[in-house]
Amino acid sequence: MLDWLGILMFAGVFVLLLLGYPVAFTLGGVAVLFSLLGSLLGVFNLALWGTLPLQVFNTMSNYTLLAIPYFIFMGAMLEKSGIAERLLETIGILFGRVRGGLALAVIIVGALLGATTGVVAATVVAMGLISLPIMLRYGYNKELATGVIVASGTLGQIIPPSVVLVVLADQLGISVGDLFVGAFFPGLLMTGVFALHVFGITLIRPDLAPALPEEVRNLRGRHLMSRILGAMIPPLLLIFLVLGSIFFGFATPTEAGALGGIGAILLALINQRLTWTALRQVCDVTLRITSMVVLILIGSTAFSMVFRGLNGEIVMRTFLANLPGGEWGFLAISMLIVFLLGFFIDFFQIAFIIVPLFAPVAQSFGLDMVWYGVILGANLQTSFLTPPFGFALFYLRGIAPDSVKTSEIYRGATQFVLLQILVLMAIIRFPGIVTWLPSLAQ
Repeated sequence: MLDWLGILMFAGVFVLLLLGYPVAFTLGGVAVLFSLLGSLLGVFNLALWGTLPLQVFNTMSNYTLLAIPYFIFMGAMLEKSGIAERLLETIGILFGRVRGGLALAVIIVGALLGATTGVVAATVVAMGLISLPIMLRYGYNKELATGVIVASGTLGQIIPPSVVLVVLADQLGISVGDLFVGAFFPGLLMTGVFALHVFGITLIRPDLAPALPEEVRNLRGRHLMSRILGAMIPPLLLIFLVLGSIFFGFATPTEAGALGGIGAILLALINQRLTWTALRQVCDVTLRITSMVVLILIGSTAFSMVFRGLNGEIVMRTFLANLPGGEWGFLAISMLIVFLLGFFIDFFQIAFIIVPLFAPVAQSFGLDMVWYGVILGANLQTSFLTPPFGFALFYLRGIAPDSVKTSEIYRGATQFVLLQILVLMAIIRFPGIVTWLPSLAQ
């Protein structure tokens, strides 16, 4: 019975999270409570708490995690300075003659913006505020419009460079650069499937997404070229510069993130959008999200230490390693657990609590850890979008007008959930989608 104290820790954490308690304090509080309980029962040595400061220091000195604030800053600057909005408008004009052109623009810009922030909440809220009023104004079906926004907002889970992949690489003990390279094709595949879906459904039902009126897409010749050069090319070059420096080994992800942050500031300055107000807001967003990650890290470090001290890690590994079906049984159960947890708790909590338990078992089965990291990211992307508890749906509901019903958001998201599941199954069935590009880089 005492061996199951570690498992009861998980139950305690999830109950408190569902009651609304802050994540970092929940993890730390449960760790303290169960360490005292374990000490009273004679199965935990309280002297282990003396090693916590060293463990926290080792975690905080992790150079890889320094990339997180840089990528958050880069994405927030592109959003707050209005560069992302102009990018969306410009791509919308280019696709204006095509039915569903605005939806296609949202998918493309959502993928780019998601890649720079890597945070679902920031991307969904930004895309919702920027694009939803425009699509509704021009007669787009509400289900299609909201579905496109929440789906494109979650693309940042798998498209590099993203904070999600940085954290996953750290927790799985693999190179961030390798995971970025491995996630490149799956990210493009997911984006392409979304775009094909929009293109196909508008061929069948043109009334769902009409083309923009002539007066809206009346830019021609020199004016159109000027708009493209000014609003579209610079941010795309910045993102490709960041990605290219990582892919070709010129910079580490942390160095590339710093380069991206400086580049975003320069773009805002060139476009005369760099103000003290915008810079203060960007720094505030970066500080808040980074502080949240750091506090969760400290709490999860304490939780993991007590969990191991109560032999919970041994119990969990034994259970996962002896599931029926071997590695496929483990893969199915681990994917199901991550999918279900994605309904209720944030990605960072899953990464710092659950993924470290899965990683050793995946290694013992000889799974390619880059491939495993990519399917974890794709799985989380799906769970964050699935009704009725998907976080992305709540974020959009918070900023959508009252004329958009919650049921319409749910129905709009469902079609893209099915597409994501198809892509996830393709990645699992054909690992080469992930492993081919990293094999070339070796």
